Amino acid sequence: MSVRSERGKAGEEYVCAYLEKRGWRIEARNYRIRGGEIDIVAVKNGILAFAEVKTRKFGSLDEGMNAVDSAKRGALIRAAQRYIEKTQPGDVQIRFDVAEVTVTTEEIPRVLDMKYYEDAFDAFSV
Repeated sequence: MSVRSERGKAGEEYVCAYLEKRGWRIEARNYRIRGGEIDIVAVKNGILAFAEVKTRKFGSLDEGMNAVDSAKRGALIRAAQRYIEKTQPGDVQIRFDVAEVTVTTEEIPRVLDMKYYEDAFDAFSV
């Protein structure tokens, strides 16, 4: 696995643990469709959260939230729609979250910081 993949994995693991500590159940990870992927799908109290995790190494000038542009939001929304069609029998309340995770530059990265944005965007903000 590449260093970049290790960073991304470390970020996703950290966000899953963060959500679980707050009572969320992780329903899916890395849900893929053609043209899109959802990093984490979590559920709590009837809310289905689709979380995009952006992991950056310490010292990076690029903030993760900036990478969630209209094209990325559109891909996430399409993937979420497909996920809901395949897994949810009725209406469900959804939200789109974004997590920015900062990790060390080591080969085996450690998480230094995380910012978690609930309801970072909605299905109409494409």
